[in-house]
Amino acid sequence: MANISPIYLFTGPEFGDRNDAVEKVKASHKKQFGQIDEHLFYLNETPLSQVLTILQSGTLFSDGVLIVCKNAELIKKKEDIQMISDWLKDAQSSAVLILISDEIKVDAKLEKLVPSANQKKCWEMYDSDKLPWVMNYFSKNGYRIQQSAAQLILEMIENNKQALQNECSRFFVCFPKEHEITEDDVDSVLTHNREENVFTLFNAMSNPSDSAQVRLEKSLIILQKIRLSGDNSPVMIVSGLSACFRKLILWHKEGESAFPGSLQKKQYRNVARVWTMGQATAILAILASTDMAIRSDGNLMQDLMLQKMLYEIILKNGAQISSLDQ
Repeated sequence: MANISPIYLFTGPEFGDRNDAVEKVKASHKKQFGQIDEHLFYLNETPLSQVLTILQSGTLFSDGVLIVCKNAELIKKKEDIQMISDWLKDAQSSAVLILISDEIKVDAKLEKLVPSANQKKCWEMYDSDKLPWVMNYFSKNGYRIQQSAAQLILEMIENNKQALQNECSRFFVCFPKEHEITEDDVDSVLTHNREENVFTLFNAMSNPSDSAQVRLEKSLIILQKIRLSGDNSPVMIVSGLSACFRKLILWHKEGESAFPGSLQKKQYRNVARVWTMGQATAILAILASTDMAIRSDGNLMQDLMLQKMLYEIILKNGAQISSLDQ
């Protein structure tokens, strides 16, 4: 059997496809070596030298070792590139390094170290592909769903394949196959019977029935629950909120005609009472700057950055405060 290649690079925002690619490598490695040690490291927390030491040392209790390293975009220093190059010269076939990044591209010198066959750029689905994907997912599992209901799912769930698969599969437990999924079903399953996520956070942030102070208090509680669940990275939270505010801007520009579902129209009709188009534009700028700060500063201040972001959005309506301690 041919040896598994020692290094892989999977990049891009579609982490459902990225995870599938990682699992495929893991399955091949386990098939070849049997029991293996698996490790996950974040390069904004763990030095690359520590990762390579584990790969070089192997393990006393397993036949192979596989390490997944996230934040591969941080590998830029000449000495880090050289360390990987030196390891590859004598890498054991039982040791595999998988590099992951939310970014599409990493340092060009790093890319050159990875065979092109072992690289994959995982792009987000085109908007035109998302609705057919949801409709087909229900169909292949033996279910029918109204098109407006499928559209509502896309409005309420992060548009990556893993999140869509996880959430759509919940309907298969709740309803028999002869039942056609409706908008009301989607609202019931994904709004009233689910854990907190970026969309329930947005709902709390934008409820016109609450005062700004109450909206902030509720939003901070939901944010804490999301962070404690470990299901959403700060970058994904910011990305999800950005998508919501882009829809708000679309509402201000085009009105109800741009929104196909009745529940969606009702939601953004209410959200538009909270923020004007100008405020929504300013809020998008805050979300963009928060995203950049989180990616550059690592995990140390992430929660404080997110809390500051909510304060600026809810209480300041898109006006930035000068520092974290205000």
